[in-house]
Amino acid sequence: MADENNTQETQVDNAGSTPTPTTASTEAADNQSAAGGAQPQQRENNNRGGRGRGGRDDRGGRGRGRGRDDRRGRNQDEDGEELIEKLVHINRVSKTVKGGKRFGFAALVVVGDGKGRVGFGHGKAREVPEAITKATASAKKKMMRVPLKEGRTLHHDGKGRFGAGKVNVRTAPPGTGIIAGGPMRAVFESLGVADVVTKSVGTSNPYNMIRATFDALGNQTSPKSVAQRRGKKVADLLGRGGANEAEAEAEAAAIAE
Repeated sequence: MADENNTQETQVDNAGSTPTPTTASTEAADNQSAAGGAQPQQRENNNRGGRGRGGRDDRGGRGRGRGRDDRRGRNQDEDGEELIEKLVHINRVSKTVKGGKRFGFAALVVVGDGKGRVGFGHGKAREVPEAITKATASAKKKMMRVPLKEGRTLHHDGKGRFGAGKVNVRTAPPGTGIIAGGPMRAVFESLGVADVVTKSVGTSNPYNMIRATFDALGNQTSPKSVAQRRGKKVADLLGRGGANEAEAEAEAAAIAE
């Protein structure tokens, strides 16, 4: 009986002693597996985050670059010259058909380089952006050169007429500004005129006002072009013949185109 008790106690002692290393090894293995599992997961997360950030940056960079290029292309001529585009008027028209009404849009646009060239055009389409694009392309094809005095105002007064629209344009001293309204202001801003006084008489139709304004600008001439046509000097045309020749030439060159 005593031997059996000793044997049972020994087994209990052995049974109690054996879990110690087993438990420690199990905890160590769990810790290693947890650490090992966390590291690959962290690397995977980092890789995913890197790809996500890189993708966003790349997409954002490409998107911003295309937007800037498109904007520059719209504001530049084929020769790379920047142009000023002014939307003057949009007219909506409708046509009644069997299924209802069909709408269309007509746009009037003025285009200039701000240095003495200006043009206007109109276009029609079912959508507003397409109508503006057509009008802008038409205006670029019909740009005209207008001589400017000192690069800021007209050389002389003028009158223009188209249909029931009549306009008067007058040269102005520095600091006057653009005294014009509606479609006429858009024309002079695109042309690059800084000082001018205008008056519109008759119709307020923007199409007729624009055409009358271009009629007045088409009659503008510079002293230099008149002198070349008549075979004389600019100083002689301006009545400066009696003054000193050097002063007359300098004064004529200052006002000539």
